[in-house]
Order: sequence, then C-alpha cells, then structure tokens
Amino acid sequence: MGKNYFQAIPIKESYDKKLISFTSSLGAAIGKGETIPFADNDLTYTLDLQHERIKEKNIDFDYQVYKRTQESRIGNTFYDVEDWADEHYSSTVGFASLGVRRQVRKNGSVLYRDTLRHVFYGIVTDVSGEHPDTEIHICPNCGADSTIEELQNGCPYCGTQYKMDDLFPKITSYYFFDQLRITKRQLLIGWPVCSLICALIGLVILPFLKDVPRLSEMINRFIMNDIRTAIIYGIVAALGYGFFLFLFAHLLLKIVQAVIDLDRMGTAASRERFELRMKKITPEFSYEYFKCKAISLIKTAVYSKDESELLCYIGGPLPAEFKDIIDLNYAGTFGLKGFSEEEGMVAVETRSYFDVLSIRDDKVSYTHPVISATFRRRTDIPVNMSFSMTRVQCPSCGASFNPVKNKFCPSCGNEYELITDDWVLAELKMI
Repeated sequence: MGKNYFQAIPIKESYDKKLISFTSSLGAAIGKGETIPFADNDLTYTLDLQHERIKEKNIDFDYQVYKRTQESRIGNTFYDVEDWADEHYSSTVGFASLGVRRQVRKNGSVLYRDTLRHVFYGIVTDVSGEHPDTEIHICPNCGADSTIEELQNGCPYCGTQYKMDDLFPKITSYYFFDQLRITKRQLLIGWPVCSLICALIGLVILPFLKDVPRLSEMINRFIMNDIRTAIIYGIVAALGYGFFLFLFAHLLLKIVQAVIDLDRMGTAASRERFELRMKKITPEFSYEYFKCKAISLIKTAVYSKDESELLCYIGGPLPAEFKDIIDLNYAGTFGLKGFSEEEGMVAVETRSYFDVLSIRDDKVSYTHPVISATFRRRTDIPVNMSFSMTRVQCPSCGASFNPVKNKFCPSCGNEYELITDDWVLAELKMI
C-alpha cells in the first residue's frame, strides 16, 4: 500500500474522468433516482435504496455536489492519495475538495438545508487480469448473442437475469470526510465565552497585581488617568486571550475525542492481527476490500425497506431509528472491536462513525453516531476470484429474476437460496 497524502499526484486520466462523471451524477442519483455511471453493483443498489427511502418519506431531497472554487461545475483534477493491490485487484483512492449542498423539502416548504465543505474520497477498483467486457455470451433462454457487458442488466431480448461479477474498473466506494476545522457556530459561541472567562480571570488577579510595587503604581496611574482607554484595552486583551484560549480548548477537546475513539473503535494493532489471521484462512484477503464491503452492507441494510428480504442480512429486525435515515455518510473512522472463528465461520465486530441525516414527523436532524456492526463469513468454501456469470432461475417455477434485489421469487414467492462465500451482516445498532 502506498500513501501520497503530502504529494499532489494527479490520478490517472481514465480514473479522473470516471470520478468526475460519478460525482457529477451523484446528486441526481440520490434525489431523482437517475442512473449513476461507473458504480459497481453494490454501490448502485445502495443508491437505488436510498432514493426509494426518500420517496417513501414523501419528500424532495435536493442534493448537489459542487467544486469549491469560482467555477460552476466540478473540475477535472482528482489526486491519488492511496493505493493498494493484491493478486486479484488493485484499488486507487481519488481525492478532491468538493462540497455538498442539501435541501429537504415537503409540499413546497423547506424543512432543512445545509452547505458542507468536504473532502471527497472515491475508490476506483480494477482487476489484475483481462477484462471480459466484450466477450460474446449466448443467452441460454433465447439463444441471442450479446456481449457480457450488455448482459449485466439481463438479456436485452428475453430478460433472462444473470449473477455475474462486476466489470472493472468500477467505483466501489465513496465518502465525504469533513475537514478538521472550526465551524462558524463554534466560533460565535466559543470565542465570546472564552473571552468572558479571560476577562473574569483578569478581574480576579488584578487586586493581587496591585501588591507588586512597580505594577501597583502603573495600574493605579493607568486606571485613574484614563479609565476609557483602560476599558478598551481590557476588552481587546480579553478578546485576544479569549481567542487563543478558544483554540487551545478546541484542540484539547479534539485530542480527548481521539483518545475516546481509540477505545471505542479499536486500535491499528487489532486490524493487523485481524488481517494476519484472515490471510491464514483465505490468502487473498484484503482489509481494504473488507472495509468497503462493510460500509456497503451497512448502507444497504439501513436503506432497505425490509432488511429480512436482503440476502446479505441475517440478523433480527433493525431499530426503528434506522428507518428515518435519508442520508448516511461514512465519516472516515473505522475500527475493529473483536473477531472470532468457530465451526467454519468467522465473526467480526466493527465500529464506525457516520454522518446521519434523518427525518421524523417532518423534523430533520443531523447527527454523528457510532454504528456497531457484526459481520460473518464462511471459511470452508474456497474463494473463486476469476470472473464468473451464471443464469439465475427459480428452482420452483423456473422464472428468472435479479436475486440481489429479490430474496423471494416475484413469480411464485418461494425463497431463493444463494450460497455465497462473501461477508454478510449479522447485527447492526447505534451506540
């Protein structure tokens, strides 16, 4: 893995164009349900679920990604800040300074609006081998010839559905990470409070300074001769010292929060132990892939109308608060709290920060909770990393449908069993 956080290295041109197209279309995908380009199947499905949630709430959600310059459109420069690769995939993290404008409306009335200054991270993943996009495949139902790329959404002639791997390169994950900065609200409240504290401290220690011979004479002469100037200088001093006290307090709170996060999230050492242990089970294991998959599964479960119908979820009913979420953004902190292995199954507990926009009773709230998630995966099935595509057919009635979006056959209602060697979500809660 390579990290280039302190070097402005432009991302490769083909990835740059994909990220520009993706970020430019993100708002329309979330707010209007339009198709988003270059996203993998999991990400596309998650965005579809988010839009369905917005429709269920009977609201209009205006979501705009903008470039933080004078230009009106998103620019053409993303930077390569991190890379990783294994024997099957290579991934690149593209970085750009983008902002997000959000507005929630209902029946013409604005319920909520904000403008967020963010840094955007988009992960572009490619395969190490050959791309099968243009290979010809014969539909087993109607016999028509089509390219594999054309069959991604089903046979264009008869509608037969296929379960197939993504055709890369694809954008497999994205998130907006808020910059470590002081907000206007914090400044407007914190600075005056700290200035008042400094002024009170000055008034408390002033009598003690009068006992110092030279200072006593200067203070008495200064106050008695020009009380107006003394007040002005006192206010300026209080504001100046108050500002530095505010900065110090803000930094101290961030440090305390970071220490708390280490305990809540887990340490880097736990990640290393987890990765080492997983590689003994499945040598192709990638922690970065697991992290992207985990975030994707969390979003899928949160946005789903009925999580029990998801193939990727095996837990109980989710808390009602999850059903009020209309925008869920991974906030850049992901930690491991524990993992175990028994009877051919590995279980991993994670905790991560999310920025959450929710609506209940026409009231919108913006919170930053920690979400705890437990994932499971079978370890007794070898992983096949080569490209594959198989026809999906209900064993009961023979109908073909998309199993990602339907756990039950839409024709006969029978459950479709899909054996997978990938991660599934077993528990999800806010803490």
